[in-house]
Amino acid sequence: MTQAVAPKRRRFLLAALGGASAVALGTQRVTPARAASIFPFIPDHYTFSRAEVQDAVQRKFPFQRTASQIFDVTLANPLVGLAPDRNRITVRVDARLATPFMPNPVTGVFTLSSQLAYDAASHSVILMSPTVDDSQVTGDAAQYNQQINAAGAVIATQFLDRYPIYTFKPEQLQFAGVNYEPGTITVLTNGIRVQIVEK
Repeated sequence: MTQAVAPKRRRFLLAALGGASAVALGTQRVTPARAASIFPFIPDHYTFSRAEVQDAVQRKFPFQRTASQIFDVTLANPLVGLAPDRNRITVRVDARLATPFMPNPVTGVFTLSSQLAYDAASHSVILMSPTVDDSQVTGDAAQYNQQINAAGAVIATQFLDRYPIYTFKPEQLQFAGVNYEPGTITVLTNGIRVQIVEK
């Protein structure tokens, strides 16, 4: 009887010690095996769509600003696009420009592009360092193209730089006492993929 019970006790103690070791390891870092069991609850990435970005950007428009103390610029009707080949997003906006140096306001289109970054303070994916890729204006404004491009660059920097396009909820970045954060951000043909890694 005693001999039959001892092996069972030994097996129980070995199993208990093994479990304690696993818990101790789990408090230090997430091993690949543990990560596999957590990621059904915390995905290893999130993907949000172009439409979600469009909705976020749309909330900033219409917008009016005086640029370079010369142009009164009104921007409206943003259209968000994805440029996976450059890992950037694009924003095409209608523009109306008025200045005392021209008899009539001119209309045109600015196409901006921006890289994406993660802002830890706001838990948001933000536009970072947008630039004017192209500007097209109608009317008698050809002689002012350089100034118009400069005005567009100022607007892009001041208006859309660091603008949040997606904000993570706390439960998306924490599970079982482990904190996570966005890693690599990749622009795809149908959305934006944000890698989630242990903090």
